[in-house]
Amino acid sequence: MTAHPRYPLLFTPLDLGFTRLKNRVLMGSMHTGLEEAENGFERMAEYFAERARGGVGMIITGGIPPNREAGSGAKLSTPEEAQQHRLITEAVHAADPDVKICMQILHSGALARTPDCVAPSAIKSRIGGYKPRELDEAGIEKQIADFANCAALARQAGYDGVEIIGSAGYLISTFLVEKTNQRTDRWGGPFENRMRFPVEIIRRVREAVGPDFIVIFRIAAMDMLEGGMSWEEILLLAGAVQAAGVNIVSTHFCWHEAPVPTIATMVPRAAFTQVTGRLREALTVPLITSNRINMPEVAEAVLARGDADLISMARPMLADSQLVLKALQGREDEINTCIACNQACLDHTFGRKEVSCLVNPRACHETTLKYLPTPAAKRLAVVGAGPAGLAYATVAAERGHRVTLFDAATEIGGQFNLARRIPGKEEFNETLRYYRRMIEVHGIELRLGTRVDAKMLGALGFDEVVVATGIEPRRPELPGIDHPKVVGYIDAILGRKPIGSRVAIMGAGGIGFDVAELVSHAGPSGALDVEVFAREWGIDFKNHPRGGVTGVTPQVAAAERSIWLMQRKADALGRNLGRTTGWTHRMVLSRRGVNMVSGVEYLKIDDAGLHTLVNNEPRLFEVDTVIVCAGQLPLRGLYDELQAAGIRSSLVGGAFEASELDAKRAIDQASRLAAAV
Repeated sequence: MTAHPRYPLLFTPLDLGFTRLKNRVLMGSMHTGLEEAENGFERMAEYFAERARGGVGMIITGGIPPNREAGSGAKLSTPEEAQQHRLITEAVHAADPDVKICMQILHSGALARTPDCVAPSAIKSRIGGYKPRELDEAGIEKQIADFANCAALARQAGYDGVEIIGSAGYLISTFLVEKTNQRTDRWGGPFENRMRFPVEIIRRVREAVGPDFIVIFRIAAMDMLEGGMSWEEILLLAGAVQAAGVNIVSTHFCWHEAPVPTIATMVPRAAFTQVTGRLREALTVPLITSNRINMPEVAEAVLARGDADLISMARPMLADSQLVLKALQGREDEINTCIACNQACLDHTFGRKEVSCLVNPRACHETTLKYLPTPAAKRLAVVGAGPAGLAYATVAAERGHRVTLFDAATEIGGQFNLARRIPGKEEFNETLRYYRRMIEVHGIELRLGTRVDAKMLGALGFDEVVVATGIEPRRPELPGIDHPKVVGYIDAILGRKPIGSRVAIMGAGGIGFDVAELVSHAGPSGALDVEVFAREWGIDFKNHPRGGVTGVTPQVAAAERSIWLMQRKADALGRNLGRTTGWTHRMVLSRRGVNMVSGVEYLKIDDAGLHTLVNNEPRLFEVDTVIVCAGQLPLRGLYDELQAAGIRSSLVGGAFEASELDAKRAIDQASRLAAAV
């Protein structure tokens, strides 16, 4: 095979002896919610088959419990259940016989959403719903046997292998860490005893599936826990699982309880691969690395450094099922890049909703949301080049409609042009790069710097007009709202007005938190610099103390400004932020010394500052700047004009609904409307 000119390592096959992976990219495991959905296996079959056609070398499914106590959902413990899985394996192998698909065996342990959950010790997880039952000797034997049975049934179902997850706070990892394993028998105490459970599982799984079946073990190479696993223990465990019969070791970098972000957009690309690289030096089996590797050039660089043998991309395969194929064909600029926002994927997982993707609403909806060629091309005008307008225009044009996209601004992006300026959200630039390229690929006529009205659009004779004019910031009726010290959030983010040294931020929704991040930040963005990120979150990559964090104090510079972030509600600030990322924003601002104030009634603004009642007590905030983040109103004037003129038109995005500005909803709505036009 001729080496790829840009990605000679990424497209090099990997020989496992009894089988071969066609390249070094795998789709990592993600629970999608389809496992429990109506017609879920049919939907999963097409979801995975589309990624197989998209060029990956191997796919790992979402976690499947080996028994009832392992977690809710579609377990695999009987031949009848294995038969369901054949829908998935046959679809993938029909899509591309060279693509391998492995099933992840996931025993959630103390995190299982069932009162029957089990663990090595009866210690409730901080994020678990139930106190687990402590396993006795017979119970441990049952769990090991169920893992082996599940693996054997996976083979019967047509899978090419299994991945056993031994990280993240699930059952196996709780045996490994002292704080969750307080046993004194042969399964607890010294680390050699604590690691007996995973090693025995692998030994029995290998015995059950034979030598010609892929067995992967996912190890917590740095668990981000105070008192977590030491580097010496990780080496000992990795060597033992290798000896017990795994073909591949996959490195993971967290427990769900860990107070360190590992998957959010504020995490630098490939931040943790150096840990995999150190472990790779000690093993002979291939290693997988993961976390925030979202583009082919990042993956190639990881391989070139010798950090890993295989690259796991999970969420990037939601964002673009054709990512690998596009790289192979030299179309990298057409990749719809994962921006690690988590809003439609992991936030949905932990909210027990079906997963999708903010930038690609088709993810996990491949059987119901299809962008089919239109039988009758229309001339469509789309007004507004924010996320909703861009999504509608590109989907409609992809289907064959003739689209003209208007915007009064001089660049596309709308609200994304604000988001991408927030430190930690630099990835939003990638979405705009993608849309710019799609405008070219699909022949959309782009008319920037153009303000339109109903008369102009009517004269141009469009068949339909889609109004995606977005929002305008809500301006509260408040004495002094026109005072010179008052700054709107758009002006604050774009730097169009000066921000003083004492700042009050009115409104603590997502935009309020973004503004607080921006005005409290100094120095380089941690999202662009691994060393800065490590300092801010207290990670010691060099010395690797227990968990990578034990005894390491985060070094966060206090904000140079005095800042008060405030809201009317009496609740704690940030409760409505994303489930998987909100805590990181609260923690960062708290460490910088940002004051968070709830229960605020705004009275007036004058030379003295912002006058309020806080929990019904008068309080003056002596500030020189008041930044208003008080919500948005839909911009519907053009739509009303069009309706009055009898011109066929529709609303999408913020113009349709402006409350709690939501790009996920806007892109999804616009894409679905464009799929149906």
